[in-house]
Amino acid sequence: MPHHPFGHNPRMTIHPLASPLSVAARPELTGGRRVGVLLSHGFTGSPASMKPWGEFLAERGYAVEVPRLPGHGTTWQDMNRTAWQDWYGEASRVFHQLSAENDAVVVAGLSMGGALMLRLAADQPDRVAGVVVVNPALATKRLDVKLLPVLKHLVPSFPGITNDIKKPGIEEHGYTRTPLRAAHSMFRAWPLLVADLPRVTAPLLYFRSTIDHVVDELTQPLITSRVSSREIIERRLEQSFHVATLDNDAPQIFQESADFVARVTAAS
Repeated sequence: MPHHPFGHNPRMTIHPLASPLSVAARPELTGGRRVGVLLSHGFTGSPASMKPWGEFLAERGYAVEVPRLPGHGTTWQDMNRTAWQDWYGEASRVFHQLSAENDAVVVAGLSMGGALMLRLAADQPDRVAGVVVVNPALATKRLDVKLLPVLKHLVPSFPGITNDIKKPGIEEHGYTRTPLRAAHSMFRAWPLLVADLPRVTAPLLYFRSTIDHVVDELTQPLITSRVSSREIIERRLEQSFHVATLDNDAPQIFQESADFVARVTAAS
């Protein structure tokens, strides 16, 4: 009988590639200051999409935390029992831990992870030194989203959104189905975050794939026009789709974000 990677109890068994990453700071590599970076994966994704980025930053001496958001890395049915408040709660918990242990913290996220990090930056403007987002989602033109309040009671899931990757042979290790109750909670959180974007004051580094089959073009102008960041850097990723952290432009994301972290956390 073939072994299923998620086992028989989805609430207990986590896919091995979906485990969190936690690396302590090495201040001897960062000029004596302890600098932390929180990296968040996206909706129905897992830490697998962020670990290469996290490992790159850890090699440069930064404390790195890649949490596994509740309901992720097990089964989509498990995720349907969780909501935006659960995911944000975990991101916030890890952020406070990083904040307590380091002199400065930068937050970074992919897709919904980017939205969660913007939420953190709006809620903790004095404690977030910088924000990096990769194809964040805060709006959509999809009409079926407007039907979710009804659909979520009729249909448990839609086809999945994972593995939008241009580079051949790369696997995101996300869900093949989109849990609708969970999705609805995310969409409901968007307008509240959009309203609070002016509270984001930290420098912002924004990576956007030219071709993205998951997030459409509505989000970028929404964010860049509303945040109060005194510095906004926008970068186009020409050779990547949505999961750019695992795609052809990943080296650019890794290096530019490392340079950004060094700059925005330097002692003034």
